[in-house]
Amino acid sequence: MRSEFQAAIAQLIAEKGLPREVVMETVATALLAAYRKSFSGGENVRIEVDKNGEVHVWASKRVVAQVKDLNEEISLAEAQRLIPNAALGQFIDVDSSFIFSRIPTQTAKQVILQRIREAEHEYLYDQIKNWVGEIRLGTLTRKDPVRGWLIDFDLDKVDKVEGVMPPSEEVPTERYRTGQRLRVLVYDVRRVQGRMLQILVSRTHRDIVRRLFESEVPEIYEGTVEIKGIAREPGSRSKVAVVARQDGLDPIGSCVGIRGSRINNIVHELNEEKIDIIQWSPDPATFVANSLSPVKPLKVELRDQDHTALVTVLEKQLSLAIGKDGQNARLAAKLTSWRVDVTKPAEGESYDEHADDTVQTSNGVRRIPSRYETRRGSRRQSSNYERD
Repeated sequence: MRSEFQAAIAQLIAEKGLPREVVMETVATALLAAYRKSFSGGENVRIEVDKNGEVHVWASKRVVAQVKDLNEEISLAEAQRLIPNAALGQFIDVDSSFIFSRIPTQTAKQVILQRIREAEHEYLYDQIKNWVGEIRLGTLTRKDPVRGWLIDFDLDKVDKVEGVMPPSEEVPTERYRTGQRLRVLVYDVRRVQGRMLQILVSRTHRDIVRRLFESEVPEIYEGTVEIKGIAREPGSRSKVAVVARQDGLDPIGSCVGIRGSRINNIVHELNEEKIDIIQWSPDPATFVANSLSPVKPLKVELRDQDHTALVTVLEKQLSLAIGKDGQNARLAAKLTSWRVDVTKPAEGESYDEHADDTVQTSNGVRRIPSRYETRRGSRRQSSNYERD
């Protein structure tokens, strides 16, 4: 049985693609389970399988003057032949390899295969769970009417792993086809019925934008430029707030690249989704003003009681600040976590260009450093956009 057993172990390692030590540990555990299933007791038995497939069995036995249970006890004389200084009442490990030959072959085979399947599942899960938060390249295989697109990730265990992109994770403006190679973000790995692993992926997740920036912009990958926030409406537009962590480094220029090479690669991967790169600021009012790019606000007032940013822009730039269907202001609100109220100057209100610092008014309303100063105020019209 030993030679056949060793050959079977070698075949398992070759077929399952599991590390040798995982297979040996799993087989040892399975043999012990098979022994305990076939014979009562066995709690004192320990089984190990070495790297050559040799099985070693030990039984922990108590040294006694007179043996009553051969499975649990050993005489003092026999114990001292193994360990010269053995004493009564001591427990010693006794080589009990004969136990291996007592295990029924069919039982051992069934238990080993079951445990190997479990080990294979766990090993595969441990490998794939690290994919969460990463971008992976897969091939669309077919569209399930309920679950969405099924994706093949070129894994050897295709019968044990399936990739799924639910309909809610599809970008509305993108068209998918069978056989298409697609980069997706893995957002979850789940165990499902039948010992399958399900890899859930997305094209709409905002972290796909983050990972693309990390892959295209070395400064972001290295940490000298940091992404502080992302607001996204998949397939249409994203705003990405960045800040430099190194003096003299231009974070926006780093993201754009020479002649737009870096940002163009990202836009192309997202099927021409527009991307605004925003300079992050620790000052909320400045950050709100920057987030409305490409518009340059005349003034931003922060109203803390309802967490609203009141933004004044030139009348000719009002529609640009709000954006089509309110998109620009809506994304600014998501990015900054402030409710954004975009307005034009009130009738009779005028502004003179200057470069003053932030002003703290008497009523607690803060203003950003702007190019203009309010001469006098009056009633005005506005459009409101709230953060999610």
